[in-house]
Amino acid sequence: MSKEKKSIAQTMGITRTVIRPREECDIQLREDRIGKYFRKYLNKFVFVEFSEEFMQKSKAGDLMRGVPIPLRKKEIKDFAGGEGIDMLVLAENMAWVMGCDPHFKHTKDYVAILKKLYNYKLYEGMMKEGRDAAERGDMDNACIHFRASLCMQYNYLHSMYSYARACRAMYLHSRNEEYVGRFKAESLDWFELLVETHPRFAQGYYYLGYAYLNLGLYAKADITWREFMRFSHNNKDKKEIRKRLDQITEPRQIEAGCNEITAGKYEDGISLLEPFLTSRFNDWWPLHYYLGVAYEMTGRRSEAVSAFRKVLQLNGSHLETMKELMAIYEDEGDRENTRKYREKIKLIEAAMEEEHQQHLEEIQEEDKKLEEEEPELMEPEHIDTGDADKMADAVPSDAKDDTGELSEESADPAAENADEPKEKRKGLVKRFGKK
Repeated sequence: MSKEKKSIAQTMGITRTVIRPREECDIQLREDRIGKYFRKYLNKFVFVEFSEEFMQKSKAGDLMRGVPIPLRKKEIKDFAGGEGIDMLVLAENMAWVMGCDPHFKHTKDYVAILKKLYNYKLYEGMMKEGRDAAERGDMDNACIHFRASLCMQYNYLHSMYSYARACRAMYLHSRNEEYVGRFKAESLDWFELLVETHPRFAQGYYYLGYAYLNLGLYAKADITWREFMRFSHNNKDKKEIRKRLDQITEPRQIEAGCNEITAGKYEDGISLLEPFLTSRFNDWWPLHYYLGVAYEMTGRRSEAVSAFRKVLQLNGSHLETMKELMAIYEDEGDRENTRKYREKIKLIEAAMEEEHQQHLEEIQEEDKKLEEEEPELMEPEHIDTGDADKMADAVPSDAKDDTGELSEESADPAAENADEPKEKRKGLVKRFGKK
């Protein structure tokens, strides 16, 4: 029996190894974590229907029947007065509506109409409009256009990359935990989708590695950056990532030891972690916490107590450590220490709950403003242009910090004192002209 012939890509090991269900990767179907921050822009539109005469003249007339078309309020007079509105201006309006809410009930209709009227350059135009907005620091506008482009073509490399980058820039510029959490999760997921869908696109691995690093997922960062090294031709970026790979060698070993303990392989975890007690990581409290758990589970109670006490020296309010110590003292019949830690736990939990409620109210208030008010312009975000190979070789300088430390997140830049963002009109018309 002859072996199945492999393509060149397969022999190079760059075929897709992960293919998610469509409902997980199509922006029209997947959960929309951040859509609530864009729906405020829908208030700018009113919806009308095309006349029968107009639909008869259009090659997409059958698709337009019964579909409400978005108009900005200032365009209603022109529409009602019979002057007419350029179809590409209406296409831009549709892009805004789709980008604000990919789950909008007529998104599929808009996609069908636009595909009937225009070729692939329309969703490329939407992506470029997003890039222009990002260059101005108008990140809501940028995100909306990237999302609209993904409604047109859910696996379009340039829009996937640009959208993930835009979400990343937006959470780096915010201090609202709700907002940061949603945009960070969206950015991470789209970088993962990007490398799954386009496995030879080096720059996707570059940013995904940093995303994993900042979550403390050192093994994933290591694997991801090694894929970057495999596909990138940019020597400057590769030199940087080699440095990062060296820097995470020890954290990756510590992570492996913690994972062994979590999996119940206590002796293996101890063997991996104990050498770091005499290293620069000796003041890292999780190292002592996991060792304490492993010592307790292997009958080395006195060492466990010492490890847990070390944790509290480094992180005096760590509840899980206090609970571990309370359980040990309770088991030994030490009532005084049992009571001591029980009371400490109650005090800390009460203080944390009070702080959490106060913080939650502040976050909810800030989140409401983000949902209802248009933001000021941010510092411009440069997103590389060009084809995939050129993009893979670009140097994304914003991923590096001034200190050379592991984290790629620098201090939040101050927002510019700008007027209310002005939406770019007729952008698609300017790029591609009339059909």
